[in-house]
Amino acid sequence: MMSYYIGIDVGTGGVRGALVSHDGKLLKSYTHPLHIWQPCCNYYEQSTTDIWNGVCTCVKNVTKDVDATKVKGIGFDATCSLVVLDSNGAALTVSPSGTFVVSYTLTRGQHGYNSYDTFYSGSDERNVIMWLDHRAEKQMQEINSTKHPILRYVGHKISLEMSLTKVLWLKQNLSEKCWNKAGHFMELPDFLTWKATGSTARSAGCVGPKWLYQTNSWDESFLREIGLEELIDDNFAKIGSVVLLPGDAVCDTGLNKMAADQLGLLEHTPVATGIIDAHAGGVGCIGCTVFNSPDVNVPLINRMVLISGTSTCHMVVSDKEVPINGVWGPNYSAMISGMWNHEAGQSASGKLIDHLIETHAAYQKLIDRSKTTGRHIHSELEEILDDLTKKQALNDVSLLTRNFHMWPDYHGNRSPISDSTLTGMISGLSLSCDLNDLAVLYLAAIQALAYGTRHIIETYTDSGYDIRVIYACGGLSKNQLYIQIHSDITGLPIVLPDEKESVLLGSAILASIAAHEYPTMQVAMDTMCGDGHVVRPNRSVRSFHDNKYKVFRLMLENQQQYRNIMRDDQ
Repeated sequence: MMSYYIGIDVGTGGVRGALVSHDGKLLKSYTHPLHIWQPCCNYYEQSTTDIWNGVCTCVKNVTKDVDATKVKGIGFDATCSLVVLDSNGAALTVSPSGTFVVSYTLTRGQHGYNSYDTFYSGSDERNVIMWLDHRAEKQMQEINSTKHPILRYVGHKISLEMSLTKVLWLKQNLSEKCWNKAGHFMELPDFLTWKATGSTARSAGCVGPKWLYQTNSWDESFLREIGLEELIDDNFAKIGSVVLLPGDAVCDTGLNKMAADQLGLLEHTPVATGIIDAHAGGVGCIGCTVFNSPDVNVPLINRMVLISGTSTCHMVVSDKEVPINGVWGPNYSAMISGMWNHEAGQSASGKLIDHLIETHAAYQKLIDRSKTTGRHIHSELEEILDDLTKKQALNDVSLLTRNFHMWPDYHGNRSPISDSTLTGMISGLSLSCDLNDLAVLYLAAIQALAYGTRHIIETYTDSGYDIRVIYACGGLSKNQLYIQIHSDITGLPIVLPDEKESVLLGSAILASIAAHEYPTMQVAMDTMCGDGHVVRPNRSVRSFHDNKYKVFRLMLENQQQYRNIMRDDQ
């Protein structure tokens, strides 16, 4: 009898759901946009009411006309965003009131309020601080100033994208409306499994990387030193006294009746322990096989997964605990049970490319051209780049940026510098602002992100990793120019799975393990990750990119020098 699994991915801008067969074939998918509120600069908030409604919509759509008895399990992944609930499970606001509000849906071309008007600034419905929210700069500095030994598990510097910084912000800034009433602080994946089952168990894939839960325990001395001693009370009830591994069933009873009715599934359907979206992409991608290519079918410890979407994550696994400065981890069983995981990343990748395109003077011309041809704006820009390459008689498109350079950290540097205050830089601007200039800017942004990936790989290599191949997934992995340039700049082959939705597949794989379809994660990945093909580097542009990479690294030094000069002026 055919059996199915449901994978749910809650990303930055929307919920996606997929119906996946027992052998890893994605049969149906559905996407539902999510609302985001920005009460002021660097604040980004969402609503679990909106998110759960999106989850229910997706599940009902992908299981339409499917016999519910054949749905054997459901798995959830989500962004590493902070959810706050009171002791009864009701939403608690994370939003300061009386502030300017920008309200929008992250679907290109759609802006709206409508039913969301009641989710005003300061209302309890706004109970999620998103991963890209940077309000907790002061709290991050306070935590890092302790130099507590446990910080070695986050590269010796906690990031303000991590939840402990945001929890401390809530204590210091929203005590009456939130902190004093809070009963549960959860990562978004853990909220989803709680909503589905009623279990407050947490995932090691969430509390390890984002909350510094290490060696199967919370560190009381650390929580006390950073001023969050209240989280120790009642056996850590507010942050999780039970922690499970990816692939574990959240509880023996599976979906509770309320969630089953809302989702249109059977009560007691197994629910897998949740996982962070990038980690789900790793699970769904890293086990891919390429026939007749022994150079890429290497052990897992020699693979790096590149998960590229709004932001980018660079995931590696090891059988050893190896702290690395400026890189999150090592975290045990955060992605693959039984292995240590490191997670480097870029805070803005797809978001950076969108920002550069949408704020350029030629953006409307690009939109008009796209409407005429019916093609994606990236395809239009790449056609312009091809034409420029031919007109200038160049042997590779990358050569168009010989005198145009970019440092891409418009939203700070996550890895390997681990400095949220770094900003973007461009060298080579002119008075021209036509479509050709926009196309070159687009190319330079992709190159800059790839140089950042090379910087991260060099950091991994210096720490003992031997990365021989990149496995890529996520939205930007569908961009051929992005992938080819990453291969050219890193000098490594890149494997692209035939199943493009690796994140959804990863959550479905976890569901299959929770339902006991497969005995281990490795067996499940071997069976469900499927096949792929290889993109190989163009060696003819290696010296060009080597020189551009020198400029890239010099731009970092220059920015740091500029800051030191101005600091001396104070």
